[in-house]
Amino acid sequence: MNNFIKNDLLLRALAGANVERPPVWMMRQAGRYLPAYMELKRKYDFFTRVQTPELVAAITKQPIDIVGSDAAILFSDILVVPQAMGLEVQMNEGVGPLLPNPIKTINDFNRIQIPDVANALAYVFEGIRCTKQALNNEVPLIGFAGAPFTILCYMVEGKGSKTFEKAKQFCYQEPQLAHRLLNMITITTINYLEQQVIAGVDALQIFDSWSGLLSPEDFAVWSEPYLLRIYQALVAKVPVIIYPKGSWYALTSLSNAGVKALGIDWCISPAQARSFTVRNTVLQGNFDPAKLLLPIPQLKQAVTAMIDDFGVQHYIANLGHGITPNIPVANAKAFIEAVKNYKQ
Repeated sequence: MNNFIKNDLLLRALAGANVERPPVWMMRQAGRYLPAYMELKRKYDFFTRVQTPELVAAITKQPIDIVGSDAAILFSDILVVPQAMGLEVQMNEGVGPLLPNPIKTINDFNRIQIPDVANALAYVFEGIRCTKQALNNEVPLIGFAGAPFTILCYMVEGKGSKTFEKAKQFCYQEPQLAHRLLNMITITTINYLEQQVIAGVDALQIFDSWSGLLSPEDFAVWSEPYLLRIYQALVAKVPVIIYPKGSWYALTSLSNAGVKALGIDWCISPAQARSFTVRNTVLQGNFDPAKLLLPIPQLKQAVTAMIDDFGVQHYIANLGHGITPNIPVANAKAFIEAVKNYKQ
């Protein structure tokens, strides 16, 4: 734990210490709902924003200054990993990510490798150092990566999808190749996150954004073993939050395996999440981002009710998924303020 950080509420909560109120931040808080971010977006394309340390620092710090979150999360993207592994990644505004030459057969493995992340992703680590300087120890900085199954989804599907049928088909029809790819992603991700820690992040989050497409049995094969390898490699260095979106059924096995901090979406109640996890597991979530559009008095009441249900201890207030572009800044700020003003 970093004792020099002025607002260390998140780190204390993750360490299991008693806190006066829950810490609060929002997934995707650095970005598209903020007018200040949209100004930069008009000037610079996506990868310029991601690869320029000064822009990363400015964008990461915006929500701290504007909405008052208790933690910053690095402005980057999970798809820098497949990019570093050798796949072309395009980001087209309004269309989403495109990987024009996805992995389909064994021959495609000739085009990818486990990279030297210190070089291939040096711009991320420089962005972290620049951001730490800009934050000036005000709040902790969270680093992150996509979980191996989620990264496989993009590397095989070649684009975003609601079902990722090609990716799942690849797992079922080419299981050896799928595990080979997951293993390569896992090694790359561990190396990548270790370098993020060296660069100065105070905590990490692993986003398994698409694990909810898997049945409980398939999650145990295609997601959980790789999540746990990453978790176990990093948790002695910094606190690690695992966020398996939609995989509420996996909370018990992940918690029993020793994962101390789990993010959840809004499709499970706080009481259920508590009952599925061992005592003192830190839970993070689970406000539906669409509910940020409630009239502000109702929004604040809903936030208070959420904290009542989770309890103040072993809890991090957050959304159940990323904030959407249509949320007014005043409503995002009201969400943060409602947590900060919470009284038991």
